[in-house]
Amino acid sequence: MIATPNVGGHPGRDPALLKMAREAVLPGLIESFSTVLARFDDVLFDRAGTAGASQLLFLDGMRELRRRRDDIVAGFRAHLEQGWEALERGDPLSAEATLAGQIEDGLSLVPEHVLESRLAVRNFATVLLRDFKPVLSRLDRRLGAIAGGVELNADTNPISPEHIGVAIHEAFADCELAPEVRLVLIKLCERDLQQPIGKRYENLDEQLAAAGVMPQMAARRPPPRASSPPPRAEREAGVDGFDADTALGGTAEEGQAPAWARRFADRWAESRGRLQGAQTGHQDLSGDAGDSLGGNQGMLLDALHELLQQTRHVREDATSAASVAVGQQRPLSQREMMSVLSLLQATPSATLRAAIGEDGESLAQRLKSEVLSGATRLGVDPAQARLDPQDEDAIDLVGMLFDVMLDERDLEGRSRELIGRLVVPFVKVAMLDRRMFVQKTHPARKLLNSLAEACEGNTGESQAERVLMGKVEEIIERLVAEFNENLAIFLTLEEEFREFLTQHRRRIEIAERRAAETQRGQEKLEMARQRASTELDRRIGDTTLPQAIGEFLRQPWQHHLTLTVLREGEDGASVGEALSLADGMLDEVAEARRHIVGKPWLQAWHPALRKVFASVGVHADAATSAIDALHDTLQGIAESRPELERALPELPQVALPSPPAQESAAVELGSKVDVSDFDNADADRFRGLEIGSWLDFVDKDGKVQAGKLSWVSPISQRLLFVNRRGVRFCVASPEELAVMVRLGRLRAHIDDGAFDSAMQGVIDRLDTKNATVH
Repeated sequence: MIATPNVGGHPGRDPALLKMAREAVLPGLIESFSTVLARFDDVLFDRAGTAGASQLLFLDGMRELRRRRDDIVAGFRAHLEQGWEALERGDPLSAEATLAGQIEDGLSLVPEHVLESRLAVRNFATVLLRDFKPVLSRLDRRLGAIAGGVELNADTNPISPEHIGVAIHEAFADCELAPEVRLVLIKLCERDLQQPIGKRYENLDEQLAAAGVMPQMAARRPPPRASSPPPRAEREAGVDGFDADTALGGTAEEGQAPAWARRFADRWAESRGRLQGAQTGHQDLSGDAGDSLGGNQGMLLDALHELLQQTRHVREDATSAASVAVGQQRPLSQREMMSVLSLLQATPSATLRAAIGEDGESLAQRLKSEVLSGATRLGVDPAQARLDPQDEDAIDLVGMLFDVMLDERDLEGRSRELIGRLVVPFVKVAMLDRRMFVQKTHPARKLLNSLAEACEGNTGESQAERVLMGKVEEIIERLVAEFNENLAIFLTLEEEFREFLTQHRRRIEIAERRAAETQRGQEKLEMARQRASTELDRRIGDTTLPQAIGEFLRQPWQHHLTLTVLREGEDGASVGEALSLADGMLDEVAEARRHIVGKPWLQAWHPALRKVFASVGVHADAATSAIDALHDTLQGIAESRPELERALPELPQVALPSPPAQESAAVELGSKVDVSDFDNADADRFRGLEIGSWLDFVDKDGKVQAGKLSWVSPISQRLLFVNRRGVRFCVASPEELAVMVRLGRLRAHIDDGAFDSAMQGVIDRLDTKNATVH
């Protein structure tokens, strides 16, 4: 049944067209859902055959679908009809608010399977919103027009993918289904409903246009797609045909060259005029001429070698082990180098471990000293040996790479120690296969990227963080134990860890959603507390009240009003009752002070008073005693007999949980910072920042942590950022974020991965040294 619209309040509403639109789309959507639902029990039966230990869960799910099919369709229909009726009333329903739900006390945590279901239907909606964006944009405007000029969007259009997702969530909400079965069903809805829903949207759009609703807004065919020109500078030959992408040594499918390589090629070409060809005497890092790299790759690495050579005497002091006079010393052979490095890999020295734990010491310098010292265990006289230049390059690059990573990434404690254990294995990789530095898809760099992401900011506070760190430790232990000279171990471990991360990211998404739910609850609580405080101050201000009356209003009544606002919202019926109670009590205080004798004090307010006392845990005789104290106080004032006035009996200590102090950011701005000094353009950009965007937060020590915008508060407009594990670490207003930009504490996030970012830092440091040389 269609709700009767309030036409008077919305002069532009067209009830006839609204009815036509409803009949054109709702039955069809419900029919499509019912049709695909009828096929799901067969799908679950097939899944049970391959589900292993979960077989019974899918069989139970199949039986539950057959038993509850009518109820499931009814739940789907009920939400769509509720959303449409809200549109007809001129008060569109928010899909997000409906999906979030009204938790009884406003603070309870949502069960994990409910969060998973919500996340799954949000993903469902995202796919449909992306695929049907043009027609949905037209439907928003057309339906809004016939509803009386209502502004609709994905959240409020009652037939949007967001609302269909909510309807699916509600449809299965009461079914007894295992979480994995419920998620399979939602995924099946995404697969099987996509095409029929798209057709329903197109048909409704055409019918509204034919009925004269904004007919000028016709569907447009996308223009023919022109062939894409090749990217500009990145793929143009830098000098003499040097192409940074070609230097990858991989196929087009493997992606573009690392960002550091493109920037380095441009900067080196600018400073040198041209990249020199392969230099005489430069040996391949692998030590095997048959494994030499392509010309462009070699040119890039030769340029790195030359830059390292130019800056080496600036980076090292005259007494360093690597800069002693060459004389008659012979270079250590690759076999000797590998033997020494394998010893260091298995049992790193105390000085090397200390260098990893400190910010000041150069890992490259420490590694070279350790290699030369370790050679003595092989019977090599250190006075007669030196490092081969190419081996020294490998140690320099890897050492500086880890120096940058440990300096600039949020890696502390156990995380720093674990990443540090990779230094020696990566020196061995650099000597065996120098393509690691220029090949974006190299398994060693992919493994390092994943491990660094897992460790960054991971303090092990939550169970999920501890599980993740346990897996990181397992992978690194296996690498250290098993890696000799066969690089296949990196591919094996990278694939295993990537599969683990895929499962872990599902838990991250749940943690992220829980962080948003928690923040929403905290802001609702703070809003309710502020409302109750404002209402109390407005009524009593600096007024002197009898002790019992003042205690009642400031404690149980204010607590009750806060809870009521939290549960029912600003305009709930119980909110009005609580405010009326306060006003009525103050009126009776005024009457008592006029010495009106014989009035049955507070008699009309007994039910409301009992409700207030019950909210703080005072019931039955205890509540009666408290009400009597209020009555006797008013009686004593009216009769001018202070001895009759009583204090409230001792009440249970109740307190709402205090919301955490609002975080300005993951860094401390300092008390002397002018928080009003910011660029409005920056603040405006943050107001328009899309959910899912990443930013880099820089703390006072220069450590960088990436944060993802997970949620924007509809109450305070503050932005919630989570780290890579879905844990909240920053809640700030657009203005506070703009201040951080001015202070250099916030910047755009470039997702190059830990390896590329660190290599860029290495190039920057070498460039600085090179400028000193020249």
